[in-house]
Amino acid sequence: MSVTTLNSAIGQSAMESLLNQDAVRLQRDAQSMAHGAGDNPSMPAFEQMLRRVDDRDQDAAARMEAVERGESDDLVGAMLASQEAGLSFSMLMQVRNKVVGAVDELIKLQL
Repeated sequence: MSVTTLNSAIGQSAMESLLNQDAVRLQRDAQSMAHGAGDNPSMPAFEQMLRRVDDRDQDAAARMEAVERGESDDLVGAMLASQEAGLSFSMLMQVRNKVVGAVDELIKLQL
C-alpha cells in the first residue's frame, strides 16, 4: 500500500468518523427539538436551531480567518468547520422547505 493510499484511507476514515459524530449530534438535536427541550426553555425550538446554525457559521468563519492570517495552522479543522456549517445551513433550508410545503398543503385544504 502506498503512502498516498494510506493517507487517503486514514483521511477517509477520519472523515467518516466525523460525519457519524455529526449525524448522532444532529439526531440528538432533532429529538430534543421534537420534545421541546433545549438550552433555553424560554426560547422557541426553531430559534434555537437558527442560533446554532449561525454559531457554527461564525465559528467556521473565525477559524478560516485565523488560518488566513497565519495565527493558526489547523487548516483541516477550519475546512471541517466550514463543511459542517454548510451542511447545517443546507439542512436548515430543507426543514424550511418542508415547513413551507406543509403550510401550502394546509392552505389548499377545503373546509
